[in-house]
Amino acid sequence: MEFRCRLATATGQVSEGTYAAESEAALRRELEDKGLYVLDVRAARGGLGGLTRSRGGRIKQHEFLVFNQELATLLKAGMPLVQSLEILRRNVPNPVFKGLLDDVYEKVRSGTALSDAFEAHPRHVTPIYTASLMAGERSGSLEQVLRRYVAYVQVISGVQRRVVSALVYPAVLTLLSLAVVAIIVVRVVPEFNEFYKGFDAELPLATRAIVAVSDAIRSQIVWLLLGLVGLVFGARWALRQPAHRQRLDRLILRLPGLGMIARQFSTSQLARTLGTLLGGGIPLVTALDVASRSVSNRHIAAQMADITRQVREGQPLSAAMAAKGEFPDVSVKMVEVGEATGALQDMLNAIADFYDEDIETKLSRFLLLIEPVLLVVMGIVIAALLIALYLPVFQLSSALS
Repeated sequence: MEFRCRLATATGQVSEGTYAAESEAALRRELEDKGLYVLDVRAARGGLGGLTRSRGGRIKQHEFLVFNQELATLLKAGMPLVQSLEILRRNVPNPVFKGLLDDVYEKVRSGTALSDAFEAHPRHVTPIYTASLMAGERSGSLEQVLRRYVAYVQVISGVQRRVVSALVYPAVLTLLSLAVVAIIVVRVVPEFNEFYKGFDAELPLATRAIVAVSDAIRSQIVWLLLGLVGLVFGARWALRQPAHRQRLDRLILRLPGLGMIARQFSTSQLARTLGTLLGGGIPLVTALDVASRSVSNRHIAAQMADITRQVREGQPLSAAMAAKGEFPDVSVKMVEVGEATGALQDMLNAIADFYDEDIETKLSRFLLLIEPVLLVVMGIVIAALLIALYLPVFQLSSALS
């Protein structure tokens, strides 16, 4: 739970801040042990120490990275951590981010570790970031850890942007094609049907079939729309359930072509995260636990939980990964080499770089194939619809001639 506290020091300085604790009594004991006088304690409404918990309230990745870069610069220049936070929190325009930094500043000033202060805001801060801060605090190299984290996020974001941008064009092309087909079936077909009713002749089978489909859709369009909306909300609800999300992610990995790309992306994401944490001085078992929670594919994340247990029991990481059979053979071999040579961090970064490049190559090939295929398929569908609509006209022209 989080509590909003009003505190006073022995010198009479009064401050307010948000603190996380299991209960109010435990929080009071913790604060009093630090020599603070608790003037007021109440449950924090809104959960983040005055932050706007609205659906639109969020922290942009860019401004979070800029904050970390500036904090690393100030620390490198010899500025104390508390003063650095005091300077940076003043110039933050985002009220959500400013509220978070205000709370972090108050906690750090009262003696809380920076990693613990950020960990109290899991809605905005990832476990990778807090684990990196913890490693920097333990090793005394917080500035280097911050720069390493910024570089890590920039690489991961770059790969994600390239993947999304590569899939935008096929998605837009498919939606436009479906929209054209829907307009023809719902609007154009009824007009042709009214026109053909003036002729006392039997329509061709293809035309009758399209007219029947159009009539059925128009008569049940309200129920179809309601069913579509229900399907969308049902799918969103199902994806929020861990079990359903895990089954879907497992199915994605089994898809031909795209499944291998998804598997390589998850392996790259895991390898780069794990390498970043190991580079910050985090022990392997702890790094595996944190890295598994950063993988977007829930099936791979579940497998990593079992792998973490096996490594904790003394089994080599490469052997645990090979036993699962979910990771590409190349990555397992490279991890084995890294363990044997004592350069696991470098090998993990090499795995991530290798698969990032391979993913871009495969996506380029996929787009070269899928774009003409989509154009041909949708062209055939639209042409078939138009031929079926104009077929009675062709037959009528032949009868008149």
